[in-house]
Amino acid sequence: MRNILYILVFLCSSSVIGQADFFKKGNDFYNAGNYETAITTYMHILKSNKHSAELYFNLANAHYKLNHIAPSVFYYEKALQLNPKDQDIKNNLLFSKNMTIDAIGVLPETGFSRMTKKVIHALSFDGWATFAVVCSIVFVVLFLIYYFVEGSLLKRVLFIGSSVSFLLMFITLIFAFNKYSIDKNNKPAIVFAKEAEIKNEPNKRGNVVFKLHEGVKVQVLDSIKNWHKIKLTDGKQGWISTKAIKRL
Repeated sequence: MRNILYILVFLCSSSVIGQADFFKKGNDFYNAGNYETAITTYMHILKSNKHSAELYFNLANAHYKLNHIAPSVFYYEKALQLNPKDQDIKNNLLFSKNMTIDAIGVLPETGFSRMTKKVIHALSFDGWATFAVVCSIVFVVLFLIYYFVEGSLLKRVLFIGSSVSFLLMFITLIFAFNKYSIDKNNKPAIVFAKEAEIKNEPNKRGNVVFKLHEGVKVQVLDSIKNWHKIKLTDGKQGWISTKAIKRL
């Protein structure tokens, strides 16, 4: 039994070392300007289900150097999903998007709507849920103390504190469910086709309402067989062939 454990530990450690070695080799190829080989090396790591923001970032950089618009945008977006606060990823993603042909606008938002979204996205769903649980515990503790303690001033302070914590619990629960809904409906994809026709219905007979080119980020709203219904940041909607995009 002990020998089997030793073998398993050895295999796991060898796998980790092997992936680290491939990552280093990929970086060496990249630094030498051999971007195609660097991409092949990085992809070998991805095929073994090893994902990291650093790996996606370097893979995107290699594609960017080769002017591969759609793959560079795609892998920068993948890196940003794993490390959303990294400024280098954001900057390079912006450079990559500047290579795209289509200039897609953004629907204007009211100040209140923009502020609400900013607050909701400040924490993850788990973060807001944890916040709500903490507020509920504080509410229960303060209310129990309020119930058993004597003294009008102290009872008044405890009542206000318990009321505030209950209100915060209610608000954070709303934020948690909103965050969950936003994350659930967030289905981004990148256009990989050099040029894709967006149609008004999910079939080849549909009329072309507009065209998109590689590198554009879209939101997938619905799927029917070999078609996806997409939406752009400017509000335009239509149906695109499944083969023309790649889901993030």
